[in-house]
Amino acid sequence: MTFAERRQSIRTESNATVGLSKLRSDVAATGFSDYDVTRILTATSELTRNILKYAGSGELRYAGLIDGTREGVEIIVEDSGPGIEDLEQALADNYSSSGTLGLGLPGVRRLVDDFDMSSEVGVGTTVKFKVWKS
Repeated sequence: MTFAERRQSIRTESNATVGLSKLRSDVAATGFSDYDVTRILTATSELTRNILKYAGSGELRYAGLIDGTREGVEIIVEDSGPGIEDLEQALADNYSSSGTLGLGLPGVRRLVDDFDMSSEVGVGTTVKFKVWKS
């Protein structure tokens, strides 16, 4: 069983919480393990917090996937913020532009099965990832 695309505007901490709650319900209802639900929510939470911290607003979108015999979820977190000048540097362990530990984006990439990130300075950043049921 899969589910159609869902969208949640991210402008406040409350919006992010609502989006994460809906995501948790949808992925749990479609049979993801507790481990996979935790991976999905941890990665998505990090990205929605980044929206609030760096861009101010954005959007969370997600949908169920079927690829042959595999079932999963694709999540897209997008903003129209300042963008990231050097993606390779931003994805490096321990790099931070704001004085944090620098584990967020590299951690997201490690948590998920398929990861893609694009960014353009002055336009915004988009992160797409997939998690397949284990």
